[in-house]
Amino acid sequence: MRREEADYAAVVRPYLIGDDIAEDPQQRPRRWIIDFGARSLEESAEYPAALGIVRERVKPERDANADAGFRTSWWRFGRARGEMRDAVAALDRYLAVGATGKRTLSIWCERQWCPSNLVYVIALDDDTAFGVLTSSVHRLWAARRGSTLEGRLRYTNTTVFDTFPWPSPDDEQREHIAAAARSVVAERTRACDGRRGLTDVYNLLDDGGFRDLAATHRELDAAVAAAYGWPAHVADDPYEVVPRLMELNADIAAGRRTYAPFGNRGQAATARELPLAYRSD
Repeated sequence: MRREEADYAAVVRPYLIGDDIAEDPQQRPRRWIIDFGARSLEESAEYPAALGIVRERVKPERDANADAGFRTSWWRFGRARGEMRDAVAALDRYLAVGATGKRTLSIWCERQWCPSNLVYVIALDDDTAFGVLTSSVHRLWAARRGSTLEGRLRYTNTTVFDTFPWPSPDDEQREHIAAAARSVVAERTRACDGRRGLTDVYNLLDDGGFRDLAATHRELDAAVAAAYGWPAHVADDPYEVVPRLMELNADIAAGRRTYAPFGNRGQAATARELPLAYRSD
């Protein structure tokens, strides 16, 4: 039943979890969550039905919480991640990576989606960034630098994203990566066909299926390798990629190499100084 007393779309948001990224055929949220953001209690009361649910289901638990902030701001998320919200608000879309899973999977998210604590938000909105994060180069780095949880890969911003040395492509290389990334998205959509999630798709790809998708990934990997100045054949070889990235990371940290992969978003010596990756709690 639609309620007319308020625009509830402002506070009832699609809620993205890691399983949505891996299992939903469209990589879209399948749940909803009430999110008052930084609104005061008085402002939140302008959405009486939503606040009533939070008062009934959340407040009793918050009243017993040892954290005074959790008790006094019972209608808000415990950790609202203001920096993340501000970063995403400036974008038309944002990237997300599942925190745990068999594979490191990146997807595009709509700005109004609310990420769960098992989703890492990457505050970038260009196809080139998607291409780099989806490439074998980044996947191999994540496998090397991440941890594991019950046999699954565990992505983190501190050990994976923050230490990952991005390439610095010229305009032609950037567009080549972007075009290949768009092709990967199109082929992934066709492979999912409205009935398979990405885990099922890539399981079949590993067994020799979805050759068109595999071909677009090879094209993407070659484009990303070229942006690093590497030959294409090293892109999916962990014994080549990881040492090269570690050497590059050391050069950047020591100031032996100019590093500005995000243009005027920062001239940092390491990616750690660029506030681009966030985790919501």
